[in-house]
Amino acid sequence: MPDLLVDALARLGLTLPAVSTPAGAYTPTVITGDLLFVAGQVSRTDEVSYLGQLGAELSLEQGQEAARLCALHVLAHVAAAVAGDLGRVRRCVRLGGFVNAVPGFRDHAQVMNGASELMLAVFGERGRHVRTSVGAGSLPRGAAVEVEAVFEIAP
Repeated sequence: MPDLLVDALARLGLTLPAVSTPAGAYTPTVITGDLLFVAGQVSRTDEVSYLGQLGAELSLEQGQEAARLCALHVLAHVAAAVAGDLGRVRRCVRLGGFVNAVPGFRDHAQVMNGASELMLAVFGERGRHVRTSVGAGSLPRGAAVEVEAVFEIAP
């Protein structure tokens, strides 16, 4: 079976980043039954970082790019958890998004569209998911956005 995720990312001009190591006493992924949980991934790599608050240092468009970067990190962890067998991914079930924003910021859902649209672009209808978008006064390492996810996978 062709690697659909890598093919889809290539069509979008994207590649998976290296998987990040946990910043605390937790594991980045857990598989239980047919569900794969991916811990929150922040908008930061060695090459690109989206740090600061939406509505202060960062624009809505930068927030969407930050959410997309988080989603790429999520996908890298998915690939690692299934040992590269991305044919096991049946669907994206849920995304949870945390947006580092100033009080009064109201476009959290628009920011999270950056992550949601990537899942749809990569998986098609299998990427359609439920979602939560929450504002936060700060996030780990000064990140602008953090995204966690749940996927259904085949055994």
